[in-house]
Order: sequence, then structure tokens, then C-alpha cells
Amino acid sequence: MSLLKVSELDKRFGKNYILSGVSLSIESGEIHALVGENGAGKSTFIKIMTGVYQPEGGEIFWQGEKVVLKSPRDARDLGISVIHQDRHLVPYFTGLENLYLGANYPKRKFWPGIRWGIMREEAERLKAQLGIEVPLEKQAQDMSPTERTLLEILRAVRVGSKLLFLDEPTASLTDQETETLFRLLLHLKSQGTAIIYVTHRLDEIFRLAERITVLRNGQRVGTMFKDEVNKDTLIQLMAGRELVASGPPKAQKVNDQPLVLEVKGLQTVDKRVKHADISVRKGEILGVYGLAGAGRTELLEAIYGIRPKCAGEIKLNGKALSRPSPVSSLREGVVLVPEDRRGQALIMDMSIRENITLPVLRHYTVGGVIAHSQERREAKDFISKLKIKTESQEQSVQVLSGGNQQKVVFAKALISRPGLFLCDEPTQGVDVMTRSEIHRLLRDQAEQGRSVVYVSSDLEEVLEVAHRLVIMQDGETIAELSAEGLTQEAVLQHCYHRRKESESLIGGER
Repeated sequence: MSLLKVSELDKRFGKNYILSGVSLSIESGEIHALVGENGAGKSTFIKIMTGVYQPEGGEIFWQGEKVVLKSPRDARDLGISVIHQDRHLVPYFTGLENLYLGANYPKRKFWPGIRWGIMREEAERLKAQLGIEVPLEKQAQDMSPTERTLLEILRAVRVGSKLLFLDEPTASLTDQETETLFRLLLHLKSQGTAIIYVTHRLDEIFRLAERITVLRNGQRVGTMFKDEVNKDTLIQLMAGRELVASGPPKAQKVNDQPLVLEVKGLQTVDKRVKHADISVRKGEILGVYGLAGAGRTELLEAIYGIRPKCAGEIKLNGKALSRPSPVSSLREGVVLVPEDRRGQALIMDMSIRENITLPVLRHYTVGGVIAHSQERREAKDFISKLKIKTESQEQSVQVLSGGNQQKVVFAKALISRPGLFLCDEPTQGVDVMTRSEIHRLLRDQAEQGRSVVYVSSDLEEVLEVAHRLVIMQDGETIAELSAEGLTQEAVLQHCYHRRKESESLIGGER
């Protein structure tokens, strides 16, 4: 008997069917991959299974019994939990407080108060049982992406979850952190927990999953064992067409091109960047890679002016920037594509048009009045160029799939006609087709003489996109390498060799 069985599931918004006739089954102790392009219906399926949405048609069976999931509590009571891509934790709560969020806290018998000691003991037992380390006293906002993910899984185990949805769990994790997560998932599988694993990283699917279900345009294309397909076949099933490879970056003679960006001895006030040196020439894509806590995001934020610097020099086209800010950076032709598109790049309850044109709204203003006809023409042009799937440019950006939201972020960046792109995890949480389109877009920009600084936790991707690579560790740039012929092993040797040296020095000082 299957743990979960779904039969002929339908869900529509207005006249459009997001899911149509979807059927599948999940077994206890199975890791089952759910894949498809952005907009295929994966997130909608998860929301139905967790009681957020109610379907228009179809049936859901849990351990052989027909159920109706009217709310997230109904799903949680059955033993269904989800680890969201954007992590549902209260930032200012500690790990322990988040672990018991929404639960009945153990109370004292004769006077008011929570029995924190009992809670800590239970949490420590769970950690030992799963073989993981989560800092329970640390606030969620100060945790690493891995710690937040492990905390959410710990919370799901604590409430006795039998089925766990993981939505893009490795999107912001390094390779080492991903291995930690995989060990935990395999342990949960051995204990009988079923896992539905949603990701665009196909290598992970073939490592973890026994079976794979493919969704396309809201319909189930098929369910197969992983031995029955390869990566190319899976991409064709997801897309309904072959993926046109974006290919390696064209060899360009950029050494004789003028310097667009020079950063020397950069240090931020919070010391997240301690000493960074980078340079980018016209028409060049510079990759930036490093392990957890390397300072990659913080470097981009300092260049853009979000994170204040206390030492060092930033030059743009030969001009020194003493105190860069987002306003001055945008004026100078620098745009930031941030890692957190929902929190930092988009205003979720505004329309696609409003989000795209927001940086250049003054261009459409005459006498304090916005010329909406011109604004709509430009927005329509970018929606067409970037193939953003939408019913209308007036549609709220929050209803778009993750990949289409990211395309809106790039439209918003492109509309200001920048000379320098600062891209932080620009393909995080997007499907393989959108990923390829973003790579091609940035290569086109480089070929037109614009420059790109490209940060990614995916080393394979960095090597695929960049002309040159800078490696960061502990807030410092430690190596600069040509990407031509460079292997992942060579890059990781730099990362780990330097780290071991640092650890040895620390040990010696002690």
C-alpha cells in the first residue's frame, strides 16, 4: 500500500489549468524526484499536498484512506512537511525557539513558564539521533543556509513527519554543505521517511532518487526509474524539445581592453570582506567562487554600496568611488542582481511592468506625470525578449514561477542599460532551460562590450560561464586563474589547501 496516492488532480486559477489530471504514488522510504521547468506545476502540487491550495478535482489517498487537506494543519497532522526554498523560519528566534514554533511548549505544573531544559534535552537527543549539528542558541538570521535547512528538517522529524517535501534544498549550499544534507536524507530514507525532492540540479536527482516524475505544463509526462533515463532524455521530457547548449564562453582578447572595475585592498566595516583585489575588463565575465563564508555576496554588496567599506579602493572606469551607494552605482551604469530575488530584487505585490520599469521611472515622467504608454511599450519589449511567461504585464509578479521572476529581475537590470552586471547566484532555483537562457544572455552582454561579475556556489557553472576566476576564502581573494582548461579539482585544491594551512597556523598559535 502506497504512503501517498494522488489520482487525476486538477487545479486552475481563473480559466487556466495549473495542474490537469496529475496522478502519482509515493512509497515509504522512497526518495522520489519531482522535476519540470519553472511553471510546470511543481510548487502548486506541493501547496495542494500541504493544504495551502484545494484542488478543483481529483482524489488524495493517505495510507489507503481518502483524505481532504483543507489547511496546512491537516497535512501536518497526517505527517506531511515541506522545506521551502526560502526557508520558513523567524529570523530573530533562536534555533530552539524555531524548532518548537507552533507546537505545544512543555509547561511547568504549578507556575507559569516554559520548561526550556526539557526542550533542549529533546532537541539534543534528536540531533544525536540524526547525526547533525544545529546551533540551537543562535538566531536563525545568523545561521548559514545549511544550518537553516537542517533546522527545518529537525523540526519536521520532531513532529513525526512521514513525508517530507524538499524544494530546491541545495540552491544556496556549497558542495561540502550539500554532502552533509545528502547524508541526512539517506539516513531519513533508511528510517522509512518518504522524500519528494524538487530540484533543477539533475546530477542530484541521479544520485539520490529511485524514481522520477516529470511535469510539463501542469500535466504528468511520466514516472520512471532513474536507470531508465539519462540527463538528456530527462531534459527533453521536461521541455518537450531539445536543449540548445549555450556552449563555453567565446575566447575573447580582453587583456588589451580597458579596465571597467578595479578593487584593491577592499575591507568592509563588518570585516566580512577583509582584503579583496579584483579587476574586470570590458567584455569580460569574471567568476567569483569560494566555500561557505568566503565573502562573495558581501564583496558584491560592498562594490554596489549596500555594505559600507572602511578601507581599500574601488575604481569604476578609472574613477575612484569613495562612498558608493545603490543610487550612485545605478547612475554610473552598475546593476546588482541579488541572490534573494523575493526579498531584495522584486516588490512582490506590484505588477511585472512596475517592477521592470522601477529603476528608470523618471525616464517616462514629464511634468511629474508618468507617460504610461511609453512605459508599457518598453515593458512589453523586455517581456518578449526574455520570454517571460505571463498573461499580461499587469499581472502581479508574485504569481509567476521562480524562473520567470528571475527573468523579471534581469529585465529590470537590462532596462537601465548598464555597463557592469554584479550577479549573485543568478540561476538559483531556476530550471535548466532558464539557466541556459541566462547564461546566453550574459554572454551576449559581454560580446557587446559589457562586463559581468558572476558569483555562484555551483563550481561547474562558474567554469562554464566565466573567462577568468577569482577564488575567495574568509573574506580574502586568494587566487586568480584563467578559466580556460581549468578543472573543478584544481579550484578546490586552492580552496581546501589554503584552508588547511590557515587551520594549521591557528592550531600552532594555540
